[in-house]
Amino acid sequence: MAKTLALIHTATSLVSVFAKISKEIMPDVKIFNIIDESLLNNTIAAGKLTSTTTWRLANYIKLAEEAGANAVMVTCSSLGPVVKAVQSFVNIPVMRVDQTMADKAVVMGSIIGVIATLSTTLEPTSELIKSRAILKGKNIKLLPILCNGAFNAFVSGDMETHDRIVTNKIITLMKKVDIIVLAQASISRVVDKLPKKDKTVHILSSPRLAMKWAKHIISKLP
Repeated sequence: MAKTLALIHTATSLVSVFAKISKEIMPDVKIFNIIDESLLNNTIAAGKLTSTTTWRLANYIKLAEEAGANAVMVTCSSLGPVVKAVQSFVNIPVMRVDQTMADKAVVMGSIIGVIATLSTTLEPTSELIKSRAILKGKNIKLLPILCNGAFNAFVSGDMETHDRIVTNKIITLMKKVDIIVLAQASISRVVDKLPKKDKTVHILSSPRLAMKWAKHIISKLP
């Protein structure tokens, strides 16, 4: 019987991104999406992940299990810290979108740049990388960069401005680090537009890495 993966999104635009990757990487796995943009909007408004938002996300994860999901992926890095806390309340694997990316970054570099368009994403992703480095016994240096103005441009549909701001930050950061981590799945689109001459260090984005990890986890399920 085919397995089912539930994807919990806080941006409608991510549905097509993950749909394309899932069809390529695990076409035999059924996918269904849960979308609630208010989870991220409320986190941004509060400047942090609140207990209310935490419980709402936990309820979505539980509902995904009840709907027949064999595993759940939370695709918003701002909500990542909830995943570990919720895992004990459900009987299926719950994954955060940026964990595999963080692990790979720690293996590949010692000076790691982190790019985000939201402070509420920059902090949890940076903390995740630090914790994974400690777990692996590796000393790293983090250089977190916030792309001011890029998220507002993204929300308003001004993708040209969004991409320009993010691209400029990436190119500047490349001169200072071994590797760059894109803290949000929504900014992974920028990497493909970078001229080859500007790609002087490796850049990691979460969607493809996360889905490969999900495929591995699902393949181990009974």
